[in-house]
Amino acid sequence: MEFFRDGAKTYVLFLATLLTGLLAGVFFTWTNAITPGIGRLNDLGYLQAFQQMNKTILNPLFYVVIIGPLILTFVVSYLYKASHRYVFRLLLASAIIYFSGVFLITKFGNIPLNEMLDNTKLTDISLGDAKNLRNRFENNWNNLHLIRTISSSTSFFLLILACLFRNDHIIKIN
Repeated sequence: MEFFRDGAKTYVLFLATLLTGLLAGVFFTWTNAITPGIGRLNDLGYLQAFQQMNKTILNPLFYVVIIGPLILTFVVSYLYKASHRYVFRLLLASAIIYFSGVFLITKFGNIPLNEMLDNTKLTDISLGDAKNLRNRFENNWNNLHLIRTISSSTSFFLLILACLFRNDHIIKIN
């Protein structure tokens, strides 16, 4: 029975690490390539491209990748609470960073900006209005997204450390 519990903890840790890493990679790609690339478009082209990407990314697989770590990092923290104090602290730090720097920033920062853009009918917008909308959207969204990128990468790094330190016989922890 102890093997099953240890095995289950390992699987949850692996899944939390995998999903967090996938999201960190998605966010890194957006920060490093997508937003700078579409940033070169004219105002209307930028808004249209961003509006379409926002619609496309909202799919069941993306929801698993963004919500999974939110749940699993707290679950795995709880699972390791009694057996590995150092690993528990790494996992809890990862969960808190993910919650505050990814989930809360997304919910209260990026999503309202995405909704503002989504609620704009771009076929009826003037070039001046497009410029104003882009000015209200782009820098705010990119700055919030940078926080998400750093937070998800940090959370992922802490999960990797927890994976490395979870077995006392692999790396001795005092």
